[in-house]
Amino acid sequence: MPARSGAQFSRRMGQKKQRLAKAEQPYSPSDTAQAPCPKEPCLGPPTTLGPYRSVYFSSPKGHLTRLGLEFFDQPAVPLARAFLGQVLVRRLPNGTELRGRIVETEAYLGPEDEAAHSRGGRQTPRNRGMFMKPGTLYVYIIYGMYFCMNISSQGDGACVLLRALEPLEGLETMRQLRSTLRKGTASRVLKDRELCSGPSKLCQALAINKSFDQRDLAQDEAIWLEHGPLEPSEPAVVTAARVGIGYAGEWAQKPLRFYIRGSPWVSVVDRVAEQNTQA
Repeated sequence: MPARSGAQFSRRMGQKKQRLAKAEQPYSPSDTAQAPCPKEPCLGPPTTLGPYRSVYFSSPKGHLTRLGLEFFDQPAVPLARAFLGQVLVRRLPNGTELRGRIVETEAYLGPEDEAAHSRGGRQTPRNRGMFMKPGTLYVYIIYGMYFCMNISSQGDGACVLLRALEPLEGLETMRQLRSTLRKGTASRVLKDRELCSGPSKLCQALAINKSFDQRDLAQDEAIWLEHGPLEPSEPAVVTAARVGIGYAGEWAQKPLRFYIRGSPWVSVVDRVAEQNTQA
């Protein structure tokens, strides 16, 4: 027994010396390196990136949320529907970003469409943006003082008019811009639902003017389109006649306006069209 206990003691002392020797070895980072936890992403310092690589256009997983040419490169009608729910972003010169979710659009089909500025295939310096690649802005002036913004689609002379946004970010700045640019009752404080409920209103609220004509929405650094947040279910889309084109004959009644049912930010609600769409 005593001899066995002595042997055990010797082994224990030997193991202790090995542990002490290991503890005194120089520290190496590789000895303790661990894989990062997936729930705690490691973010490095920002790098200098172009518009397609900017952190402003990336989701937490690193996937780009900015919509590119592949989104715009489709016919006017499906593009007008696809715009609903997407987020329009405007970056002002001072870095302020304004955001609004698109809730209402109109499709213009090109030369055959009597309500389109390109009807009959006419091309002028004014409407050149309608004939440029999909995603090109076509901004024109109405009544000598208000602007409307369209985005070109597939097909020469075809485009989509943005009619209304749901303001999401920068509402006070939008309110100031609207108050500065609108005529008439400038002293009245605008309600949130009045900020972007019309094609010219949204241009005022986002400080969009003729200088934006023919810009590329897929690449511009001052204005772009982002994927809207995922919804539990796709919102009901109402299909109705376009607004303010009574001169266009039978084209005035064609169902080429699209809006999200129940949205308080829509410019014009068509109850008959809503009933027909629901049926």
